[in-house]
Amino acid sequence: MPTLRDAAGSGGTVDRAAALARVRSAADPNGFVPFDRFMEIALYDDTVGFYASERLRLGPHGDFYTAAHVHPLFARAVARRLEAVREALGAPRPFSIVEVGPGDGALAEGIVRSLGVRDGPRGPTEYVLADRSGARRREALARARAAGEVSGIAVRERSTISSDDPIVGAVIANEVLDAQPTRRLRWDGAAWCELGVRVRDDRVVPAESHPARPVPGPPLPSPLPEGTVVELSPVAEAIVREVGDALARGAFVVLDYGLEEPELLAAHPRGTLAGVRSHRVVADPLNPVGEHDLSAFVNFTRVRAAARSAGWVEIACERQAEALGRWGFEALLRSALDEVRSSEEEVRTRLAAKNLLFGFDRFRVLELAAPASAGALAPVTPGGRADGR
Repeated sequence: MPTLRDAAGSGGTVDRAAALARVRSAADPNGFVPFDRFMEIALYDDTVGFYASERLRLGPHGDFYTAAHVHPLFARAVARRLEAVREALGAPRPFSIVEVGPGDGALAEGIVRSLGVRDGPRGPTEYVLADRSGARRREALARARAAGEVSGIAVRERSTISSDDPIVGAVIANEVLDAQPTRRLRWDGAAWCELGVRVRDDRVVPAESHPARPVPGPPLPSPLPEGTVVELSPVAEAIVREVGDALARGAFVVLDYGLEEPELLAAHPRGTLAGVRSHRVVADPLNPVGEHDLSAFVNFTRVRAAARSAGWVEIACERQAEALGRWGFEALLRSALDEVRSSEEEVRTRLAAKNLLFGFDRFRVLELAAPASAGALAPVTPGGRADGR
């Protein structure tokens, strides 16, 4: 008979029977598991979670890629924004950059290299990789630390955003909020019900519970066409609050795909949940548990409301292409084209730039300022030399 083990999960395998047992253990007396609890197990469980896997690979040859894998131009643009934040804060010593959920370290490596280029960092700079997954921290640390040794930037890691000392600098989260445990609610024509799962035989199947648990923050819209699904992530909103507690002065930069809630309901009335493995959308996002990525569009209406309630001052909320332009992408592209060594490399660079500007059209950048530094940060745009370096 078929084995319950397959190539995924911690140490290279996921025990499918153990994964189903973990889902069952989270069920209420009626066997119902809210979707956010299921997603927590499927992605972050220490034994069966997708992100706990040593097998997980990012990039063109992995399960999925981010903008940081498209071309170094993306990291260079983010680095320019971080440089502008550093100058606006008066070049604090040290200037701390904390990346939440650094993945394989591609963005960290690019930022560290960019900050250390030419004359090296102006004043002590440290780069901190914050990730709950030990496997991801080890992978990112190896990659970023090698760049840091060349650039003169200290790179270290920790499991949480918070530290003993308040952070002065910047916190960045690139494609992090979309992968946080997400609640899914369905309008049944009269009220909201909670979507979730239950285990039946050897599979996870959709389920729902009436009524939905209370939803903090802005009231849910109603009435709506029957069957409309709204998605929101209390964990993503909690990350915004946690960063606010940890960051004394500086900026929080969120880069992710998502829309405002009215846009989500209009464009995606059945929700945006997707499972991805090897760059392909899987047919069944619920099965097998822990063997593919799960994500949903960020509900920026609720994330921004959480930021306001936490005291953040919003600097910008715009399309990623607009933010890249504001951060000096055009000058950086000119510089990159000046350095190409062949026509083929020029074509690849131009295509990568086009992808970064137009291939991530559903991506948004939300920039938040800690109250103590809002006055200094709000009007800042990256400066630098005419060549973008």
